[in-house]
Amino acid sequence: MNPANNTVLITGGASGIGLALAERFVRAGSEVIVVGRREDKLREARAQLPGLHTRVCDVARAADRKSLLEWVKNEFPGVNVLLNNAGIQNRLQLADDPEDWESRRQEIVINLEAPIHLAMLFIPHLRQQPNPYIINVTSGLSFAPAAFAPIYSATKAALHSFTLSLRHQLAQSTPIQVLEIVPPAVNTDLGGAGLHTFGVPVDAFADSIMARLAAGEQEVGYGTSEEMRNASRAETDARFQLINNR
Repeated sequence: MNPANNTVLITGGASGIGLALAERFVRAGSEVIVVGRREDKLREARAQLPGLHTRVCDVARAADRKSLLEWVKNEFPGVNVLLNNAGIQNRLQLADDPEDWESRRQEIVINLEAPIHLAMLFIPHLRQQPNPYIINVTSGLSFAPAAFAPIYSATKAALHSFTLSLRHQLAQSTPIQVLEIVPPAVNTDLGGAGLHTFGVPVDAFADSIMARLAAGEQEVGYGTSEEMRNASRAETDARFQLINNR
């Protein structure tokens, strides 16, 4: 994938991995739009990255997802890259608060329903663009889940599976290429400030990912997530024990 001369739409792009990737696309010469739920965070992103375009959009809402497509077609009709990055991670015990389903459901909606729906919504638009891409951000936990974040892990495993099917189907009848970014734990505020300070530096991660996408790889990890996406079943089981018996 050539990182230059694209018009890139990134969900959840106001901070963390999304903003780091946005910065690298901008530096390469692409036009970038990031969307997020909070205007204050989008303002901070614009201040940090001049030239960035932003839009308030709650991808948990189907109506917002549909409105985003219409807005893109009117305001940025050259969008040729959809990067599904938005995600939330909650640490929970499944036996606790059985009545609190709505907050649990939001994790499924944002992490899984939203990228599936956005991909399907944008396919007709993207297939008319030169060099079109759909890029899904999954997780090393797609392969060996963290029991302390069971819904997050399950949604990322499902998104990995969906990405494989999406790539296969679109290769049959469209020019759209489907890529997957598989992060390890990265030092961002995913799940809450201070929870991922043990993670890899976001800049080193983003630099590696962009270089490998530019080299033509379709599925890329980093560090432990690179090991996990290539692991045997025995290695995956060992990693599960390591993650969950600390």
